[in-house]
Amino acid sequence: MLFVSPFLLAFAFAIAAPLAYAAYLSLFRQGLVGGNMFVGLDNYRRALSDTLLHAGLIRVALFLAVQVPIMLGLALLAALALDSGRLRWAALFRIGIFIPYAVPGVVAALMWGYLYGPRFGLVHQIGTHLGLPLPDLLSHSWMLASIGNITTWEYTGYNMLILYAALRSVPYELYEAAEVDGAGEIRKAVSLKIPALRQALLLCTIFSIIGSFQLFNEPNVIQALAPGVISTNYTPNMYAFNLAFNGQEFNYSAAIAVVLGGITAVVAYAVQLWTNRQERAL
Repeated sequence: MLFVSPFLLAFAFAIAAPLAYAAYLSLFRQGLVGGNMFVGLDNYRRALSDTLLHAGLIRVALFLAVQVPIMLGLALLAALALDSGRLRWAALFRIGIFIPYAVPGVVAALMWGYLYGPRFGLVHQIGTHLGLPLPDLLSHSWMLASIGNITTWEYTGYNMLILYAALRSVPYELYEAAEVDGAGEIRKAVSLKIPALRQALLLCTIFSIIGSFQLFNEPNVIQALAPGVISTNYTPNMYAFNLAFNGQEFNYSAAIAVVLGGITAVVAYAVQLWTNRQERAL
């Protein structure tokens, strides 16, 4: 107990206490007269019928369904390439993929936002030079994909390192036995390496689910470059933030935060449960 007490204290003060306080705030409403009034679950009923919140949830769900598989697929390919031992300048390749993770999210969003710019952005300039009619990457149709590209660029290296570390823990004797049986790199990857990565892939998937529902930095920064495209309720996190600090609706914002946390936990648990059932079925 003594050894885990620092973690328990940090968890209590940094996670459990803020969550409990948010749940407490969500049960009240700021009245024009008399201050905070206890309203029970009224804020949650309002959230269930809030079309702005629903639109943001649908948007991040679409983002999760498309961006996360692409990012984890790229991370898996990079980890397999590194583990194969046939990649030239492997250390440089590993550092090059991981460096974007060291870039703060706000800086990355600013950098890519200006690259996307339809007038003076580098992407537009390259397209003009090559005579290619490139779309406006900051338009309604392309905005979610553009944000997905930023997060993929940022976090592919992070997930690659988790998968690569898991691959390094696979006993080398299994690879030797596969080589004796005549298995090549592709066969070893499909039959040995990818099955050995199930738990690591599950961990990366859960982290990515949490990150997707918490999407905030990238759209919040790019909003200044495309205010007509990204609204204050573009994602649930942006909606809760603007309700609290611009609309002074702290209680309803807390209810949205609790709802979002609950949805994230349910989706992450469902993915973990489905993965465990698949493993037991094999």
